[in-house]
Amino acid sequence: MRNRLCKIVATIGPASASPSMLRLINKAGVDIFRLNMSHGQHDKLTGVTKAIREIEKDIGTPLAIFADLQGPKIRTGAFANEFIKLRYGAEYKLVHSYESNDENVIPIPHQELLDVLEPGDVLKLDDGKLQVTVSERNSRHIIAKADTPGELKNRKGINVPGRRLPISALTEKDRADLKFALDLGVDYIALSFVQQPDDVKEARELIQGRAGIISKIEKPSAVEQLDEIVELSDAIMVARGDLGVECAAEDVPILQRKIIRTCRRAGKPVIVATHMLESMVESISPTRAEASDVSTAVYQGADAVMLSAETAVGRHPPTAVAIMDRIIAATENDEGSEGFHNYSSQDEDYTTADAITLSARRIAEVLDCKFAVAYTKSGSTAKRLSRDRPHCPIIAPTPEAQVARELALFWGVQPVVTEDIAHFHEMIEKADTLAKSNGGADGDRIIIIAGYPFGRKGKTNTLKISRIGAPD
Repeated sequence: MRNRLCKIVATIGPASASPSMLRLINKAGVDIFRLNMSHGQHDKLTGVTKAIREIEKDIGTPLAIFADLQGPKIRTGAFANEFIKLRYGAEYKLVHSYESNDENVIPIPHQELLDVLEPGDVLKLDDGKLQVTVSERNSRHIIAKADTPGELKNRKGINVPGRRLPISALTEKDRADLKFALDLGVDYIALSFVQQPDDVKEARELIQGRAGIISKIEKPSAVEQLDEIVELSDAIMVARGDLGVECAAEDVPILQRKIIRTCRRAGKPVIVATHMLESMVESISPTRAEASDVSTAVYQGADAVMLSAETAVGRHPPTAVAIMDRIIAATENDEGSEGFHNYSSQDEDYTTADAITLSARRIAEVLDCKFAVAYTKSGSTAKRLSRDRPHCPIIAPTPEAQVARELALFWGVQPVVTEDIAHFHEMIEKADTLAKSNGGADGDRIIIIAGYPFGRKGKTNTLKISRIGAPD
């Protein structure tokens, strides 16, 4: 068991795709592996997935894998010399084309974007490094004025802050990648550039329960409908890269906190991503600001924090993971961490299962319990307990391998695949064994949660306080 409760996600790329490196970063602290479908080739991703499942088998711990779909990334076309120079205040034509030889034309191979642009709209190019503002549109093309000088290269991204685009969150490439990822057996699918709840519904119909859905919040329109998107999703990612381009820089920290709190209230896991330890792509240590950034996400109660280029193409993937692991553990040792805050509301309609897990949280705090052991078939018991944030790790025995891998994303949960229990004596005996195998000792207090009759879904109704090694 890890010495922390917040989970670590690592993006797999050329620097980390070998079986030996995958083992190293898992040992250093990776709980969830991200496959970036924007760059990954199917044959290589097949090998990566197989290697992760071998690691999982060898260490006896379920590991989660999610495929991150590229989404409808809007880009410029190609230029004659591979770039054009934008001159401050100069006017450029925006035309529907895949390429252009005119240095005063910006080709855009997305008619749907050109159809909705209006005078006053701002286009941020190349992750916000360059910017133009639409000044005029007519029947043939759109005129935009350059707000910043610089080189605009081929196929750079275009963001239009505040403008909802009439496009699906799933392109033809995404649909092909989705089918491949589901056949590969990934545990979650991450949807990029979600704009509205219908984008999640569309993906849900295609996935048909074969994987969970992680909705990436990176557009203002998604923030405006955050509650509905969270309700429809299995998890949320605060994708600060494009969110930081679409929104003002000063708004991103506030939005991050808002998204985390919304997810915490809904009991949905939330990942904070992008540029967390970015300097470690090259450096062997992070900046103080980066360490503080990771710590802030943990303080706010994120279920997981993510490494992107640091592990995909960085020079020191295991070191980046190890340092993130240490930052999380140090932050969680601070009693003032909001990560343990409970977001239950007096207005909620509580079920028996809610009462059981809320009681378990309080008992764990009062009695300083070593573990909470949450027997679960569907995963709901462990998820509820994770939402309530007990002051101890949660061991989640389940007979379902898919459920166990899904639970690997949840705060504090250590899933274990094991046969279902049949009676109370076995419930206590197995809880003792699992607690000891994860560092517990005779005499340590543990909480045991289960549903009776055993083996049924949705019947969390039993709580027992026990001591490891004590007679029944």
